[in-house]
Order: sequence, then C-alpha cells, then structure tokens
Amino acid sequence: MTENPAPTDQAVDDSANRDASLWSGDLGELAAGSRRVLVQLVKGPYLSAERHSEAWKILLTDTAALRSRLADLFLDLVLDESLGVAFVRNAPQAAIEAPQVVRTMPLTFMDSALLLFLRRELLRGSGATRVFIGRDEVYDHLNSYRASDTTDEAGFRKRVDSAWTKMLKHSLLVRTDTEDRVEISPILRLVFSTEQIQAVQEEYQRLAGNTRVIAQLEQDEAEETK
Repeated sequence: MTENPAPTDQAVDDSANRDASLWSGDLGELAAGSRRVLVQLVKGPYLSAERHSEAWKILLTDTAALRSRLADLFLDLVLDESLGVAFVRNAPQAAIEAPQVVRTMPLTFMDSALLLFLRRELLRGSGATRVFIGRDEVYDHLNSYRASDTTDEAGFRKRVDSAWTKMLKHSLLVRTDTEDRVEISPILRLVFSTEQIQAVQEEYQRLAGNTRVIAQLEQDEAEETK
C-alpha cells in the first residue's frame, strides 16, 4: 500500500474510445477511463466499490489489461469482489529481484498493536457489511500494551493519537459524521496473511510480560512523536 489518501472517483465509461489516441504521439492502448483507474491504483491506497463506483465498474471490465500494465511496473493487483476492494502491492521478492515501486508504511509498536486490534474487530463483525469503532475503545484496548510502571498518561495518549491519525491518513480508518467514531476499512481483511498476524500476536504476547521492553518501546515512540 502507498502513503497517499484514497483518490476521488474520476473514472468514466471507456467503451467508446478503447484504442483512441488521447493526444498527439500517444502510444497507449488503454482507454481514458482505464488509464485513470490504473493511476488510482498506483497512487493508492486502495479502490473501493462503494466509494469509487464508476472506477470499480471499469476495473471489473478491464481487469486483465490493468493487471498486465501493473505487472509491467512490477506491481501485483489484489482484487476481492466480495469485499469490494482492490489495491496494488510490490511484486513478490521471492519470485524475482524487483524494485519497490510502492512505498510501505513504517509502523511503530503502537501502530502495529492498533492494526491488530482493528483487524480483530473487523473479523468479529464478519457478518456485518460495515464495522465501526470509537476512539475510547481503542484507548481501552491499547492500554494493555502500556508498561505497568509507566505513569505518563499524556504521553501514552499522544502515541495512541498518533497511531489513530496515521490510520486515518492511509484510509485504513474512514471518518464518519460522528466525531471520534470511524469505520474500519475492509482492506484490513486482505493486507496481512494469517501467518503474519499470528507471528506478530505471538511476539506481543511475549512482550506483554516484559515491562522493561515495553517501557523502552514507549520511550522510543515518545521520541518519534515529539
């Protein structure tokens, strides 16, 4: 996933100009609408059937061509029609030595803990079309990752706020009309594999009993958020 916010829906029906040249010297083969979808996917962070309905229609119509163009850029298309989300990721490094085209999002300890919690809540609400959560619920949960000998409540809340803001920036949390209540993006069902989640959870369980390590992590994050 990339760092830019989700773009607005600008795509149009491309059935009428599939092989048309868009400007003098244009050698592209995709229609205007498909090119816009291609750009949206590369800019990221993801394409949503609900938020970008016209672009989504074009994506489903021209999937093969878009996959091909993305592969030319060492990018892989992840598309889940049932969830209504699509995004691109770098080509698997195990398969080929490829450049990292899209930037990954660096995560602090608190960011990772928040992502795990959000994904858990999303999976718990698997029967619901949309899952919402409040900032207070996040505070309550992440408090379990706070070192028992740490009394800096203000510093702790600042780090949680920083993680919350980062999730909003990358559209992993979506604002609602209610202040401090957000929707959890369904893309979190796809971003992490079961193996990755299990590995991180096991590491956090190990750290949970080591207050010195937690305290050091909190100190490091405090320096980063100053």
